[in-house]
Amino acid sequence: MSKIFENYQRVIENIKEVCEKSGRDFSEIKVVAVSKTFPEDIIEEAFQNGIKIFGENYAQEFRRKAEHFNGRDIEWHYIGRIQTNKLKYIVPYAKLIHSVTRVEEVRKIDELSKKFGKTQDILVQMNLSGEVTKAGLKKDEINDFLNSISKYNNVKVIGLMTMAPFTSDESIIRKVFSELRKIRDELSKNYPEIKHLSMGMSNDYLIAVEEGATILRIGSAIFGEREYN
Repeated sequence: MSKIFENYQRVIENIKEVCEKSGRDFSEIKVVAVSKTFPEDIIEEAFQNGIKIFGENYAQEFRRKAEHFNGRDIEWHYIGRIQTNKLKYIVPYAKLIHSVTRVEEVRKIDELSKKFGKTQDILVQMNLSGEVTKAGLKKDEINDFLNSISKYNNVKVIGLMTMAPFTSDESIIRKVFSELRKIRDELSKNYPEIKHLSMGMSNDYLIAVEEGATILRIGSAIFGEREYN
């Protein structure tokens, strides 16, 4: 049996267990297998074992892999930091872009989406931990941001994304995830299409499920540890 399949099944069973305990519907949750830096043969193995949603962090690697698997039943998510000059590598292939933080990014995504005849679903990234190393909007910036991008008709905000602070203190992680859920709930009164919460990675995804995540970005718990050159 494939090690990737074993790992993936373990992740799924863990999520189902938490859903049962917390009264959530497992079908509301999407697992994105974060395949950054892993070669195409590893993605092929994952795909053959039933994984259909992959997340990538680097624009040119994202394009290369999406083109390699063109025509396959794969949903590609872009989850890395955005450079506007590299959005041309992302928009043609992305089902969802998780990491939007600037109006200029939305303007460029809109321009490219018109060119490719699509409406691009995005998430707005928020920085609720206050860490200067993390990108994202502050809580008091989100309403102005949504107002300022409302004119871009080929871009659709369907949710929010955040990254937990780098800590082993579960109460701090939970506070950030809970805060994102509260912001989503408040925004959805005026923006009913804002439904999704992308939060939780390999080390904290079960807390994220308890706090309402609908999208989990899981890499090492599925693929094993990465080896960076």
